Amino acid sequence: MTKRSTNPLSGPPAPGVLSKSERELRESFLAETDRIPGGGRLDQCIQCGCCTASCPVSYAMDLTPRQLIAMFRAGAIEELLGSRTIWVCASCYQCTTRCPADIQITDLIYAFRRLAIERGIFPKRFPTHVFSESFMDQVWRYGRNYETGLILRYFLRTKPLALFGRRRAGIALLRRGRLPILPDKIEGLDGLRRIIAKAETFDLPQEVVERQKVTDAVGYGSIGGAA
Repeated sequence: MTKRSTNPLSGPPAPGVLSKSERELRESFLAETDRIPGGGRLDQCIQCGCCTASCPVSYAMDLTPRQLIAMFRAGAIEELLGSRTIWVCASCYQCTTRCPADIQITDLIYAFRRLAIERGIFPKRFPTHVFSESFMDQVWRYGRNYETGLILRYFLRTKPLALFGRRRAGIALLRRGRLPILPDKIEGLDGLRRIIAKAETFDLPQEVVERQKVTDAVGYGSIGGAA
């Protein structure tokens, strides 16, 4: 009997072994966890489900917080990044405060978001990431959110025709002064931009994690936990 190859470059990986693309995604994600205080505790998850039970928006997720960690261990990282869950998260930190293993689940979800943006992996027909990008663009341009520009930019990039279906609500908001026609920049915008640019150059402190961070295996042993 021919032994099946475990080398991702020579064909399909053997069961329980990461493919080359999944391994690269894992390396990138675990590099992010080193920048999160307590991020190294990911391997302490016992799959108890407290995070899911505590989440107020789990009903709208296609993967629960518990399943996110399980899928990461299973090596289904690309599928994880393409889920709606990491964009639905309301950042309430309920899962983090109630985790018996003290895992920073919310911050890990943010790390998944950053990785998804970096690799361009997004859920189909769920362009929440466009809203996030549009919001940050408005803040960079004006120092605050410009609601009219945010709405126009979001719909023009996703569903342009949907703007017509919301014209009545838009006109009502304009009449009440809730949608400004022109943007209003803050004072000292250049200073804010310099602060943001400087912050992006900082080398954040990294947590010392005494474990082999990346292996070809899946399961508990893949992130340093017990095999």
